[in-house]
This record gives sequence, C-alpha cells and structure tokens, in this order.
Amino acid sequence: MKKLILLAICLCFSAITFAQSTIKPADAGVTYGKEVTADNALNTEALNKTLSTDSVYNGKITGTVVEVCKKKGCFMKISQANGAPIMVQFTDYAYFMPQNIVGKTVVVEGKAKIKETSVERLKHYAADAGKSKEEIAAINTPKKDISIMADGVLVVK
Repeated sequence: MKKLILLAICLCFSAITFAQSTIKPADAGVTYGKEVTADNALNTEALNKTLSTDSVYNGKITGTVVEVCKKKGCFMKISQANGAPIMVQFTDYAYFMPQNIVGKTVVVEGKAKIKETSVERLKHYAADAGKSKEEIAAINTPKKDISIMADGVLVVK
C-alpha cells in the first residue's frame, strides 16, 4: 500500500513538473506582462533621437517584431529604419512571447538604453535564435545597440 501511495505521489509531481504553461497567440489587443496601452509610444526613429541626448528612456516604444527566441520566447527583436534590430528582453523573465509574434506591430513599455553586448552574449543569443554553427562562429566583435528591458508588451496588429 505504501508503494502504491508513493507511486501516485511521484506521478503527480511528474505531471506537474512536465506541464507546460500555454502562451497566448499574438493577436491584436493581447498583452504580455504589465498591461500596456498604445498612447504616447515613440517609434524607433524617435527613440534613436532621444537616446542620442539621454542615456536612458523610460516609456513606450512601437515597432515591428522581426525575431523571437525559438527556444521559449525569452527575447524578441524589433526592427529599425537603419536595419539594426532592437533587442527586447522581459523583466525577470516573468513572461514569454509566442512564436507567431514575428511580423506583428507591438508597443513595448519599459526602459531603453544603449548597451554594448559582449561576443559571448551575442553567440548565446544566436544559438537561442537557432543560427547555424558557422553563423555563431563568425561572431567576433562586441556590438553597441539599443536594448529594451520590457515590463509589458501589447500586440497592436
């Protein structure tokens, strides 16, 4: 009887451990993390101008998602007019993005700043994004770019 009860307890813990949380699909109006509205959001061009004079911008930024972490949606990138994507990470990894968010317009609320990303970190991001070993090996210089730590993300369209 003890063995049967122990087996039942182990099975319950296994089911809980392997249960995966579901991430809502990226449809217009869906919010991830903190509730976000679209009002007063800067586009990426205006963000660049702001960061050319200030070291940090706290507020809302709008852009189109061009990439999302393929492993579990732990980061995403939004496009800029100059072609360099902006890395968006999520405060305390409290939420994740669905794979179907690529191509969607979003409003991100959080802290934006210019950041230097190390070669090691760039290689880690490339691996998470599913890049080939050759693409990862070709990364050999650090990169300065805009980084956003987002409290919330709203899918606009």
